[in-house]
Amino acid sequence: MSLFLTIALVHLVALLSPGPDFFFVSQTAVSRTRRQAMFGVIGITLGVVVWSALALAGLQLLLQRLAWLERLIAIAGGLYLAWMGVKMLRGALKAPAVAGEPKAALQQSDWATLRAGLLTNLSNPKVVIYFGSVFSAFLGDRVDTATRWGLWTLVILETFVWFTVVAGVFALPAMRRGYLRLSRWIDGLAGAVFVAFGLHLIFSHKG
Repeated sequence: MSLFLTIALVHLVALLSPGPDFFFVSQTAVSRTRRQAMFGVIGITLGVVVWSALALAGLQLLLQRLAWLERLIAIAGGLYLAWMGVKMLRGALKAPAVAGEPKAALQQSDWATLRAGLLTNLSNPKVVIYFGSVFSAFLGDRVDTATRWGLWTLVILETFVWFTVVAGVFALPAMRRGYLRLSRWIDGLAGAVFVAFGLHLIFSHKG
């Protein structure tokens, strides 16, 4: 039980550190609907399913040995985040100074939002390095397979619950009213953050 609690606390600290996933969920929840935000949360959780499973399978060791592969994944992910950021910035620049309703440009299907959440999470190869580091630090050879996959389930559920809370908070009426008043500035900030994350991924993996 202490191992599960330790992993849960470590992962909670990681979740509390704002990253692309947090900004994606919060911006979606405040600008669209809670339903769409939840589809984004499901997409992000599916990304964690993939990265954490690959970490348990030892992908981070492969990336450490094949630096070019990690760099290739990082550049592709960085370009995707930067592209999303540019789209947000363009939307913010086209928006009126005072908004009365959520912009039509931000409306998209639930499945498109799920896909965007999934790609936002998968665009960051550092996630598999994070999971690999956590698992290798706390899981020894004596930890059986059932425990390993139990911890895998734990981090998935914890991720889903945390971002469900984020979506719920940012979908509150007060948050929405604030967004309607400041939509162009909020979208502009979110876009700049995504561009910054993307550029960081690209240029922090110089060979």
